[in-house]
Amino acid sequence: MSAPHFSIESLTTFATALFSAAGMDAEKSAAVARLLVLTDAMGRRTHGLAMAPLYLAEMDKGSMGKSGEPVVVKDNGIAAVWDGDYLPGLWLVEKSIHQGMERAAKSGMAAYAIRKSHHIGCLAALVKQAADKGFVAQIANSDPAGQRVAPYGGTEALFTPNPYAIGYPGGDHPVLVDICASITTTSMTRQKYAEGKQFDHPWLLDAQGQPTCDPAVLEHSTPRGSLQLVGGQEYGHKGFGLALMIEALSQGLAGHGRKDAPTRWGGNVFVQVFDPDFFAGREAFTEQMDYVSERCRSNRPIRADQPVRVPGDQAARSTQAAEAQGIPYDALTWQALSQSAQRLGVPLPIA
Repeated sequence: MSAPHFSIESLTTFATALFSAAGMDAEKSAAVARLLVLTDAMGRRTHGLAMAPLYLAEMDKGSMGKSGEPVVVKDNGIAAVWDGDYLPGLWLVEKSIHQGMERAAKSGMAAYAIRKSHHIGCLAALVKQAADKGFVAQIANSDPAGQRVAPYGGTEALFTPNPYAIGYPGGDHPVLVDICASITTTSMTRQKYAEGKQFDHPWLLDAQGQPTCDPAVLEHSTPRGSLQLVGGQEYGHKGFGLALMIEALSQGLAGHGRKDAPTRWGGNVFVQVFDPDFFAGREAFTEQMDYVSERCRSNRPIRADQPVRVPGDQAARSTQAAEAQGIPYDALTWQALSQSAQRLGVPLPIA
């Protein structure tokens, strides 16, 4: 029996009601709900509505802010530093992107270093907000309170997966590059562990620094293991460099990071928005990058039934399917959402 499918509209209404019932401001509830559902529609299921029960638990503890605005620490009209006061990260980063587009349209670019944001979800869904409107946006994110990834050659976790994304306009849909310094993510590791499954490849390291497929080394082990850096045992210095770059952008520029030893789940974020019209022009940008994308897609594939994809192609197809057919959820995710809904007195969406 196949899982029931729910429309994007009904899921967004449901998620908005969940966050509102927990006391989150209406504007923030709507933004977080919309972006989480978009993430599911794009196929990034670990960072979609599966995050909602965790966000609700954070609000219950007072660890995620429900209302208010970021504190502007510094702002010269092009570069700004915000203190997010652990407000919902999806809302906070989208706010910076919207303001960044307004500023980039006047000055060519705008940048934000945000400290003490809460979790910011799927970066691809966020940069898409700018790319859909013809801008180029990049985001670098780290959590100075988290330690899940060891530096190259080490055995003690120090970094978080440290994701990075860039989105830019193109053809029928934007190109959305969303990567991180580790091979896999914290959310995927937790999901595998909860389901009692192993990874297909040794994407983790045990406490002695040996490769393993077992998520338990990170979720249920003392001492803990770590997530492998991009490049693995042979070329992990590449992922190490990426992790350090993201720490510099998100923590160094924000003037807050691991040295401050924060203990709350959150994030530091670097956001930069560009208007191609201030460079060679939006038309020239599109011509150049669409050419590159088409050369990639037309490249002779290793397997004839698996043509080369450009980042964003699958997300566009998944979103189109979700719009037409709705979105299904696995039993564990839906059970957690149902329990949250029952506790808050929010009706479940109708399939």
